[in-house]
Amino acid sequence: MDTEAKLAELSQVAQQAVEHARTLGADQAEAGASLEQGLSVTVRLGEIETLEHQQDRGLGVTVYVAGRKGSASTADLSSGAVREAVAKACSIARLTAVDEFAGLADAALMATNLPDLDLHHPWTLTPEQAAAMARACEAAALESDRRLRNSEGATVHTGSGVRVYANSHGFCAGMPSSYHSLSCVVLAGEAEGMERDYWYSADRNWRHLASPEEVGLEAARRAVRRLGARRVDTCEVPVLFSPEVARGVIGHLVAALRGTAQYRQASFLLEAAGRRVFPEWLTIEEQPHLPGALGSAAWDNEGVATRPRALVDQGEIQGYVLSSYSARKLGLQTTGNAGGVHNLVVGTSGEDLQALLARMSRGLLVTELMGQGVNIVTGDYSRGAAGFWVEGGALAGPVSEITIAGNLVDMFAGILAAGADVDTRGVIRCGSLLIDRMTVAGH
Repeated sequence: MDTEAKLAELSQVAQQAVEHARTLGADQAEAGASLEQGLSVTVRLGEIETLEHQQDRGLGVTVYVAGRKGSASTADLSSGAVREAVAKACSIARLTAVDEFAGLADAALMATNLPDLDLHHPWTLTPEQAAAMARACEAAALESDRRLRNSEGATVHTGSGVRVYANSHGFCAGMPSSYHSLSCVVLAGEAEGMERDYWYSADRNWRHLASPEEVGLEAARRAVRRLGARRVDTCEVPVLFSPEVARGVIGHLVAALRGTAQYRQASFLLEAAGRRVFPEWLTIEEQPHLPGALGSAAWDNEGVATRPRALVDQGEIQGYVLSSYSARKLGLQTTGNAGGVHNLVVGTSGEDLQALLARMSRGLLVTELMGQGVNIVTGDYSRGAAGFWVEGGALAGPVSEITIAGNLVDMFAGILAAGADVDTRGVIRCGSLLIDRMTVAGH
């Protein structure tokens, strides 16, 4: 992909859409154009199971006509198809109800500083090379222990693309990006028991991925250590969420602070700005300009400049997660979060996993969560879980078929520590979270 040429082509397409919308009577218009390509190869038991090439292009256009909103999209970027999509959007807008809060974000908020965030590292990987990596990953797992009896496969994925956003404020900007991953899923068996686990590595820069052997061996280690899992008696104990599941706990905070939940009055954290919800030592910051990070962006989906900010400072909620629409509904200003958060970083209290286990002494280490039992309106939390029982600060054996329950208000207030073992493979960057007390339901 000739990145500069594609940026220029998509910019022309997006600007054409906006300009045509204005000629058709739209008061405001915005358009997003994209071109993405990728390769995914999955190998199972040494044989290629799936091989997919992806090549996607598209244009989405939204117009505002006298307070009415209309949207249309097309996968054809030719001039005629663009004009037809715009005409459809304008036609739809004339049929929708007036919404006083609809419209573009304010022109003064558009991004003007467009730093290079180091998000684009294309990988010229052939299908044969990808298959060889996947085979090496799976083989490293299956050959590491005789109890590894089966595999759901190892997958190598590489993708890159270009996205451009333009609107009738005169804003037009685009940025190329890439995403690469390597994963492995294996099954371990002993006597009558079978356990499944996985591991993966993901990064914008393929050079930073863990080796196939490292990913395979970690998947194998995680599967084998779950053998012999048992249930535990129902009790109330401290619970330690490992990093890969802890970020989901913080994700519930984001959901509760999202503008849509606030203006619909469907959040257990209604009007929480200024309220202390977490322990005083805890901070959570949005850092949208981290070089190479998966959540980095110089502007949001409306062209609004992103900026670093504290979402939680000394345990106190500082604000919400707002687009321009939800902000207007609440009488506030957008926080540059149309499309989601950008690198939400949970401050660490400094302990590694072993120190957290020692601090917990007796309780449950959760490494897997199942089900969707979280009510953002009430904060009630109940999920199926698996992990390890902890006695005397050490792992005493795997546990499964249990449920952990509590309320997010109590869980947030009861966070005792946030580990230094931060998982950077997502837009929420979080280490292990130790919560003082939850109900663990087993027998």
